[in-house]
Amino acid sequence: MARTRDDYRHASPRRINRRHALRRLSATLLAARTLPAWSAAPDTDEGRPFNPQWLREHAEALARHPYVAPTPPHPALLARIDYDTYQAIRFDSRHALWPNDPARLPVEPFHLGRYARLPVALYRVENGSTRRIEYRPDLFDYSASGLDGPLPDDLGFAGFRVMNTGGAGDWLAFMGASYFRSAGVLDQYGLSARGIAIDTAMPGGEEFPRFSAFWLEQPGRDGAALSVHALLEGPSLTGAYRIDCRRGDAVTTDVHATLFMRRAVARLGIAPLTSMYWYSETNHRVSGDWRPEIHDSDGLALATGAGERIWRPLNAPPRVQSNAFLDRDPRGFGLLQRDRAFDHYQDDGVFYNRRPSVWVEPLGRWGDGAVHLVELPTDDEIHDNVVAFWSPAEQPQRAQSLALDYRLHWAAEEPYPPSLARAVATRAGRGGLPGQQAARKPSQRKFVVDFTGGPLDSLEQRYDLTAAASASRGVIDNAHVLKVLGTPRWRASFDLDVSGEAPVDLRCHLRLGDRTLSETWLYQYLPGSLGLDA
Repeated sequence: MARTRDDYRHASPRRINRRHALRRLSATLLAARTLPAWSAAPDTDEGRPFNPQWLREHAEALARHPYVAPTPPHPALLARIDYDTYQAIRFDSRHALWPNDPARLPVEPFHLGRYARLPVALYRVENGSTRRIEYRPDLFDYSASGLDGPLPDDLGFAGFRVMNTGGAGDWLAFMGASYFRSAGVLDQYGLSARGIAIDTAMPGGEEFPRFSAFWLEQPGRDGAALSVHALLEGPSLTGAYRIDCRRGDAVTTDVHATLFMRRAVARLGIAPLTSMYWYSETNHRVSGDWRPEIHDSDGLALATGAGERIWRPLNAPPRVQSNAFLDRDPRGFGLLQRDRAFDHYQDDGVFYNRRPSVWVEPLGRWGDGAVHLVELPTDDEIHDNVVAFWSPAEQPQRAQSLALDYRLHWAAEEPYPPSLARAVATRAGRGGLPGQQAARKPSQRKFVVDFTGGPLDSLEQRYDLTAAASASRGVIDNAHVLKVLGTPRWRASFDLDVSGEAPVDLRCHLRLGDRTLSETWLYQYLPGSLGLDA
């Protein structure tokens, strides 16, 4: 499930600096004449009709046969293209697909390398016909890479990215297995989505099917900036995807897919999101890093079918933790970055405060199932260690098909925020009262949760709000709520007295009499995992 950041998910110039972006923009503007585009290469598929129905039929036909794993081309060469070498390879933006059409967005391919070794087939779709996009070494500038001699002309592409108008920077990228991601409205890459997840955190190991071919069409349907049609292939299934990508005041990707099962799976993960959480104000003691917080996402948000809103802060556990939140016809879920304050991160290189939140909005009824949250240990920011997805109660069997429809919102804030107050910070420490060492119990821990927004905005300081707190084991004590002076925040705090090493599931929400004022805060406390002194 976890993927290293060195697999080029951050290979975009966005991770380099502003000077590189300006240099690329200048190169585009200074190109007085149009060079032959990479889409104009000789192509045996020239003019073949294309439509989504053909792709579905093709995927269904493939599912009737065993999966044949692809073989990386030129493995010795690709092994030499490590992270630094890869960063030195530059695509010549003058060869981009649709480079000079102001009504369209340029598309540039990704090069293959040590961590992206399997080529994908790329096609463009115009007026219902396809045209193969062929790799040529002269599409890239290798002068700074240290690679000597001519490169083979059958190497292929690892994926592609969609550029901003004018070619300065990108906002959407597809590369690696079935991963894709957007920089969102804050123009900063972070977490990723996947086409599907199979057997995540299961004893038999996870399977990673891959998008093996893409058909790119723009302008897309219903105002989409780009329609990406993709063929998914893996040992357990095949799939036909159409992903309509829109960018404006918001960035959305509408996923429409039909899966065809080659065999049964133990756990099918629908709309999977993959992110990174190392530490925040909750567990900052576990890190020796100088920055106050490091994470792409700080919590899982749920809007249940019954209308409950839930916030579950993330963990970096000492061992793999998997949790399931049972539901019927969920209204949505997402991995969010709620903390947007730069001074909480102090990182002006990769800007964690600008990482996008991603909200999954089901289009239609999903029935019974569960949102799964899997958290892995980590000791660095280079590893993705969090995944969330929906899994149906009844898993698909061999020869069955399954249709998926949902919308991903790549946003600064969740697109349908709760009318209730939201939990915005979680802290933990020694239990008891400050300055009263003699009365402190070693088995006691204090949890402090800040809420803001919703009905709290209209309240002045008062002392009759209550923290409805409970624990799956142990004893809750000293629960109270006060407004934080000089801020719009209300702070709930309580002590947990617990022994042993088993996880403790905590719940808390704010009430005023019989009125609920906040969403439900859930947290899984893992004794010994927060770096607290006994």
